Amino acid sequence: MPQEIVPEEQYIAGSRLERILRAGRFAVTAELNPPDSADPQEVYDAALVLSRVCDAINATDASGANCHMSSVAICALLTRAGYEPVMQVSCRDRNRIAVQGDVLGGAAMGVKNLLCLTGDDVSAGDQPESKRVFDLDSIHLLRTVKIMRDQGQYLSGRKINHPPRLFLGAAINPFVQPYEWRPLRLAKKIEAGANFIQTQYCFDLSRFRTFMKRVRDLGIDQKVCILVGVGPLRSDRAAEFMRTKIPGVVIPDEIVDRLRKAPKEKKQEVGKQICVEVIQQVREIKGVAGIHVMAYRQEELVAEIIEEAGLLPRPRQPKAPDEDPFRPDRKWKRKSSD
Repeated sequence: MPQEIVPEEQYIAGSRLERILRAGRFAVTAELNPPDSADPQEVYDAALVLSRVCDAINATDASGANCHMSSVAICALLTRAGYEPVMQVSCRDRNRIAVQGDVLGGAAMGVKNLLCLTGDDVSAGDQPESKRVFDLDSIHLLRTVKIMRDQGQYLSGRKINHPPRLFLGAAINPFVQPYEWRPLRLAKKIEAGANFIQTQYCFDLSRFRTFMKRVRDLGIDQKVCILVGVGPLRSDRAAEFMRTKIPGVVIPDEIVDRLRKAPKEKKQEVGKQICVEVIQQVREIKGVAGIHVMAYRQEELVAEIIEEAGLLPRPRQPKAPDEDPFRPDRKWKRKSSD
């Protein structure tokens, strides 16, 4: 955990996630799998499951270069309901004008956590004929938002009347070559403005321990909060698909073999147990401040994983205003006139 406990008046954004990390608590975040739907109920159903065991919920931004409900829209729904979102912003689909507008829009809705991503190339998705933008990359995006937040101006130099207060995040992948360059890449993202980090899926614990040792040797763990990416594997076939089709995902042979040897009806349970074991081991690594759970289409397992890993109870979620009909303790219902 970086630095000493920071007084609340020195918080950057005052988000729930920031408060937990600054207080030295082991944080838990999770991704909300965005629906292929215009029905907000699908977002609320998924968020209700995650909010009970997580400190913040990531709203993904067309991850894998596949289209789903937008991150901005999901954050609008989550903040209205009193949940704590992490708004993901990818550089793949927007130029700097659109990105800066989305950042202000998210902050206006109550978003206080922002994850800056370059984004998967369009060739990874199901619409590879799409045009790439990549006006910025993740490091330039971090710098852009830091300028907006700390200097109160756009990249053009024009003044922002009310600058956004944002706890800035970035992603790293310690599991791909060149390994020796990954800690240095992390340092660049911190210099650009990253306050917290969420990693790619961690299945190779040996490689991650080596990475974290180098991070500690460089003193980087004192400058940023590192949340390790974890997730359950549904089967050996799912593991093979992930490590061959999803860029940046590394799954050692021994994990795939363990899933392959499990009876068909037990494969999902074994995948969940592997995830729990990874969490328990990364908790013991110095410099790790939390975990980030990515359970694609398996949100129902997140609560079990967090409980079995010994991470409950979580701090209570802030209560939404009583007059808000979208409070997390109430089911969302359409009006009869809809």
